[in-house]
Amino acid sequence: MQFLIFFGGLLALIVGAELLVRGAARLALSFGIAPLVVGLTIVALGTSAPEIAVSVGAALDGRTDLAVGNVIGSNIFNVLFTLGLAALISPLVVNARIIRQEVPIMIGASLLLLAFALDGQVGFWESGFLLFLLLAYTVFLILQSRGESPATRDKYEHELAHASRWDAHWAVQLMLIGVGMVLLVFGAQLLVTAAVAFAKAVGVSDLVIGLTIVAAGTSLPEVATSIMAAIRKERDIAIGNVIGSNIFNILGCLGLTGLVAGDGLPIAAGVLNFDIWVMLAVAFACLPVFLSGHKIARWEGGVFLAYYISYATYVVLSAKQHAALPTFGTAMLSFVLPLTVATLVVVMLRPAQPDGTRGS
Repeated sequence: MQFLIFFGGLLALIVGAELLVRGAARLALSFGIAPLVVGLTIVALGTSAPEIAVSVGAALDGRTDLAVGNVIGSNIFNVLFTLGLAALISPLVVNARIIRQEVPIMIGASLLLLAFALDGQVGFWESGFLLFLLLAYTVFLILQSRGESPATRDKYEHELAHASRWDAHWAVQLMLIGVGMVLLVFGAQLLVTAAVAFAKAVGVSDLVIGLTIVAAGTSLPEVATSIMAAIRKERDIAIGNVIGSNIFNILGCLGLTGLVAGDGLPIAAGVLNFDIWVMLAVAFACLPVFLSGHKIARWEGGVFLAYYISYATYVVLSAKQHAALPTFGTAMLSFVLPLTVATLVVVMLRPAQPDGTRGS
């Protein structure tokens, strides 16, 4: 029965992602708004809805470890797994604005969360401040998109003139987005229900479930949306969706969850000592990877995926206090991490090709 629930949720995610990406892209064309901005706002909010629903529900039930682990685990999963898998399918060209603006905002939000969490909790007023920052960021993006150059607007009008007609009206586009969001949330809930049942059978804590199973389940909308966007060559939405979702998760999901919890969100020692630093490192890692020719190459996507598998393995081994944990940790610290740093340095220093990218 749990397998049927799992695959039913997966089907709902695939259909929902297709409808959401199509509706969002067409809505951007209709109103002359860049697809990148739609990916950073409407799509990011829609695909972050499962994280919000799960974290708020967990906080209301008093399971704050699950709520916090869900957000931090989702942000790690989004970059390493979602972008990694999307880049393996189709190398992703990174919009210069993401490097210049959105990634620094994501890093800033991660640093702010770390600063708030250092005393062992994200308080009520700190949660309210996070939510206020999300509102300010969204308004800023919308105002910024209205100042695009005439050449950019002409490009959108040309694409709109050659697009299909059945979904040309804004009402149809909003309907596609709405139905897509509903299917994404519904599918994610089915998947999380099945996954949590599997995890409970193994016997791990709420925090570990939040960091791994629930984080992966609630991030599946981002996975499905980014993969569909990559296949449809809507690469601005593929990347903007992930970066925007991470910003929404910290500012919106944790902000709202902290307010609902009333007394704020306690941060477990394990999260403060390890997982939140991994989230921060992943955010910083986007800069050198994105700057290496302004694209995420297939091999870089493979590195992202390998790192997520390593992180998830470490979390599970640590939770079970497995005998292999010391050996695994030593291998990561003494071999894998130095090799990755050396590779990134070589990529950054490699001379650019005539087309503006760096050698692969």
